[in-house]
Amino acid sequence: MHHQSIAFKPLQFPFPPRLHPPNAIPSRRLVPLHLNTTAYSPCSASSCRSLHIPLPTHPPCSLPSSNSTKNAALKTVDVATLGNLCVDIVLNVPKLPPSSKGARKAIMEQLSSSPPDKQYWEAGGNCNVAIAAARLGLNCITIGYVGNEIYGKFLLDVLRREGIRMVGMNEEADVVNSPSASHQTLLCWVLVDPLQKHGFCSPADFFEEPAFSWMSTLSEEVKRGIKRSRILFCNGYDFDELCPGLIMSAVDYAIEAGTSVFFDPGPRGKNLLRGTVEEQKALRHFLRMSDVLLLTSDEAESLTGIANPILAGQELLRTGVRTKWVVVKMGPRGSILITTSNITCASAFKVKVMDTVGCGDSFVAAIAFGFIHNIPLVTTLAFANAVGAATAMGCGAGRNVAALKRVVELMEAPNLNEDDEFWNELLGEHMDSQEVTFLSKMILNGSNGRMNRVTFQKAVSELLPKLKSSQLEGTLSC
Repeated sequence: MHHQSIAFKPLQFPFPPRLHPPNAIPSRRLVPLHLNTTAYSPCSASSCRSLHIPLPTHPPCSLPSSNSTKNAALKTVDVATLGNLCVDIVLNVPKLPPSSKGARKAIMEQLSSSPPDKQYWEAGGNCNVAIAAARLGLNCITIGYVGNEIYGKFLLDVLRREGIRMVGMNEEADVVNSPSASHQTLLCWVLVDPLQKHGFCSPADFFEEPAFSWMSTLSEEVKRGIKRSRILFCNGYDFDELCPGLIMSAVDYAIEAGTSVFFDPGPRGKNLLRGTVEEQKALRHFLRMSDVLLLTSDEAESLTGIANPILAGQELLRTGVRTKWVVVKMGPRGSILITTSNITCASAFKVKVMDTVGCGDSFVAAIAFGFIHNIPLVTTLAFANAVGAATAMGCGAGRNVAALKRVVELMEAPNLNEDDEFWNELLGEHMDSQEVTFLSKMILNGSNGRMNRVTFQKAVSELLPKLKSSQLEGTLSC
């Protein structure tokens, strides 16, 4: 992915336009990148385009009539993502824009006046999850809206090349040729300063209502897409585009159709907590009705008021109606998967981090893989950490996520960021009350009371040969 340097008007950021070599594609969060430094990452696999390794792809799936067969036979799609389809445009700037809304809007309008070359565009949002999942061998569709302009056509082309079908959420007959901003593909202008910190400007930031508030019902095609999917993945950014009532109707239909719901509130979770009545209601609905919740430790604390990530996860399980797994991402520490009967912990991989963008999305894709194939929990976490770490070693999201070859290489020679003091302190109060499984690189398999230690090699002993074989065969089946 290329970054373009751009000059704002002299009053704002005076500097000459200059092209830079490829760098990272940031997410919508303001995070510093530590280039070429050794760090730890529980994230996913990506590579720069010059180093891209071809991965298995799937032909676009067709969605037959919902009346054709019973639900059990209809699950021909592994993962469907809902909403949050956007194009990221990555630009280098001498400094990030001011935080005031007015200043950011003026800069965004200036940026939008002359779209940069196509080489600076990248698929963003939930495209990351879909692409990462497809590259792991899962059959994926994206459900959402893109406009009939150059950005929408670009996004559809990227998805098609990755073997991912898009199911459009078009509700109005005149949408196709509408020039209105509310009928155009969402853009996210990603601004990168010399210290590799990121700032973001998107038209959706300045809408009083969700970008596609004109949508009010699920089309029959969307319902068929949900019904045929094993998993419907949603995240907090969906609320930037879709009305809370429409999002809840998608969740309810998924439940009715026997489709598992995955929800990652992301940074938007805090805003939804204190948002409109409808947003708060929708957030509560997600937390109660999702089969799998995926959060960072900070997000788990903000939603529960509990600092301990295990206790926070157990609280989400307790208050959930359908919740089976709560997965807590612990950054450089690793990750935790909590069920009603078990706590599973896995240390992160120690890798040279190039870019953290797309790590969480790729991690989600691997969790979905484990969930669908009923893989042991400790193996699922080990795999997800490897997929995330592989993405962190690359340069950005979109088409640069999760190369399976790099995932396999990490799993064959794991270098885990083991911190026994941290884990012993975190787990100490839980080992007497609940079974704990802990992934370790060096310690022999065995149990100590309710603590079950499993070596990494043992955890991935069945999965790794299948991953290696899939590189040759072009398919992945468990």
